[in-house]
Amino acid sequence: MSFATAINCMDGRVQLPVIHWMKEKYGVDYIDMITEAGPNKVLLQGSSNQLEEIKNKVLVSTEKHDSKVIAIAGHHDCAGNPVDRSQKEKEIKRSVELIEEWDLGVTVLGLFVNENWEVEVVTE
Repeated sequence: MSFATAINCMDGRVQLPVIHWMKEKYGVDYIDMITEAGPNKVLLQGSSNQLEEIKNKVLVSTEKHDSKVIAIAGHHDCAGNPVDRSQKEKEIKRSVELIEEWDLGVTVLGLFVNENWEVEVVTE
């Protein structure tokens, strides 16, 4: 069994597009899904406790499931972080940089789920 990790919005509309895209792109069996309402906003502006909770979940995925890829996703029409696409993409890029600072030795990428519920790569 192989795993990848997604830090994704809790919005049910974006779960399957991200899961399917990651499984196809990386050939993994499962996606460990870490969800928040507006995950990019939480990563960048949340409390230290919120950030620590996300990091601990990521560590379970990387250490126990041997995940080698972490995707940070944002999406169109997000109720938890209602900013325009340009701002969302900036936040996704900054979130990727933040996760890379954790020095986990994995690939970290940023995804955007558009208005057609299609996954687009923001940064790889």
